[in-house]
Amino acid sequence: MKALTWHGKHDVRCESVDDPEILNPRDAIIRITSTAICGSDLHLYDGYIPAMEKGDVLGHEFMGEVVDVGARSTLRTGQRVVVPFTISCGSCYHCSRQQYSACDNANPADKQDLGREAYGQVMGGIFGYSHLTGGYSGGQAEYVRVPFSDVGPFVIPDESMADEKVLFMTDILPTGWMAAENAGIEPGDTVAVWGCGPVGLFAVQCAFLMGAERVIVIDHFPHRLELAKGFGAEVINFEESKVYEALQDMTGGIGPDACIDCVGLEALGAFADNVMDQIKVSTFMGTDRAHAIRQVIMACRKGGRISMPAVYGGFVDKFPLGALMEKGLTLRTGQTHVQKYLQPLYTAIAEGAIDTTFLITHRMGLDQGPEGYRRFHDEQDSCIKVVLKP
Repeated sequence: MKALTWHGKHDVRCESVDDPEILNPRDAIIRITSTAICGSDLHLYDGYIPAMEKGDVLGHEFMGEVVDVGARSTLRTGQRVVVPFTISCGSCYHCSRQQYSACDNANPADKQDLGREAYGQVMGGIFGYSHLTGGYSGGQAEYVRVPFSDVGPFVIPDESMADEKVLFMTDILPTGWMAAENAGIEPGDTVAVWGCGPVGLFAVQCAFLMGAERVIVIDHFPHRLELAKGFGAEVINFEESKVYEALQDMTGGIGPDACIDCVGLEALGAFADNVMDQIKVSTFMGTDRAHAIRQVIMACRKGGRISMPAVYGGFVDKFPLGALMEKGLTLRTGQTHVQKYLQPLYTAIAEGAIDTTFLITHRMGLDQGPEGYRRFHDEQDSCIKVVLKP
């Protein structure tokens, strides 16, 4: 079959790889009908996430048709399913508490030491996202093997519903929802969202649905800021305004009630700390450019809540831990527990409460995937979301 494979920094190729096979009775094989390039994939593309190997099949946002099942799968051939990016057994300590992304059984035994060494605990399983998270082949391919298919995939009940309406249930929509949920949004709140990418834009929608009175978005890409305005958000262009001062002015000197970091380890901007971070990254003295989360902590009001769905990969310095403590802030983060949110989000899509298709700017064939990565990386204002059709 054809698949997009990783071969190093800025080197993604469409090439032939072995077809997937049933390896466990709970497996299913999915024929991919739609798959997307995620902002998190760009961290792999830029070489920031460790434990990638040449030839790894990429992709964790995908859906398709069931074509083969193991003896213990609950799926049937012919069903259309969206597949969560998190791989979860459904019965371990964490899964029993709906903490699906922290599953203890999804990461194969021979990969578990990588997570322990890097983060102190075994990582959960993720499709197409390094050997830290299991080394599973991803869904930017014609077919994919889905472990624990009796737990993860969500069957689309309406056969007439287009892929593009539900594709983002795999990752970025539930990530935006959990980001808003982790921010503890209450009716009347002022919420600030750093980053107007796909997750940030979904977080804006979800914050309003949860009762936020005002949502303020921080970015510098004009088109993305205009999209946020379309949902009722106020905007700050960090190239034109000082973010901390602007937020103070807009909130009467108090600061936002809740702040959401949707930027992560590749923050942009010619800020002093960001320049220092870039130098450290380029000289292998650091791993992440953490300007956004530093600014979030400084801007949030005393007693406020911080949600961090954004991906960070390693250690950062100059972290304002004193401000986090002295201001009495709450910080919640983590990979998304996708399975927890699938049914309510599907209902919201079906009822028209959440729009997903506005994000899609580029539709390409799988063989155009390397160009899709390049454009998503280099043309972020005009290329918001790339959907690939194998």
